[in-house]
Amino acid sequence: MPELQIIGSPVGNFVWACRIMCTEKGVTYDLVPALAHSPESDAVHPLGKIPGLRHGDVTLGESRAICRYIDTVFPGPSLMPSDPVAAAQTEQWMSIVCTAIDPVMLRQYFRGYVFPGTPDGSPNRAFIEPALPLMEPQFALLDRAVAKTGHLVGESFTLADAYLTPILYYMSKPPESSAMLGKCTALAAYLDRQLARPSVRDTTPPAFPGARRT
Repeated sequence: MPELQIIGSPVGNFVWACRIMCTEKGVTYDLVPALAHSPESDAVHPLGKIPGLRHGDVTLGESRAICRYIDTVFPGPSLMPSDPVAAAQTEQWMSIVCTAIDPVMLRQYFRGYVFPGTPDGSPNRAFIEPALPLMEPQFALLDRAVAKTGHLVGESFTLADAYLTPILYYMSKPPESSAMLGKCTALAAYLDRQLARPSVRDTTPPAFPGARRT
């Protein structure tokens, strides 16, 4: 079987989710470091984004398509529940993470720390401040979601957890999000458990310089 390649920056949260999927299933892959709109990403993603996948003649973009492909093509435990209700709930939480949580916590708030665009490289409060009142209810929502079983869906690790964990990892670094996370006892415990999981621990990327606690 041809070698599987995951193409993208190791610090990208969606790249990380794909790597967690591979590791959970025991799939050997080669990580090809690349930025969005680079020749490597342009060659596999229709919009030049990351992550991308190459597997022989197969090329794919978009993490959910990549994870579905890996889960279907390769043997090993699936991160999608076989029960149709649990599978739908997993899709629900993946959609919430991708369309609501990620845009606020990472694309807006975290961006103000790691890609501030300020003359001196200091945190960009114009990005950070408007995100804070949006993040508080999101943290509370996630805290309630994992409080019962310690997972987003059911009592086992699913692809929804693989999508959420990288975001929470990054949220544990800057001061405001770290404080919000610390107030959510169930969610903080959830993150600690996921970071100790071998598939997460072994794929944890180097930290963004701007994400250190201040």
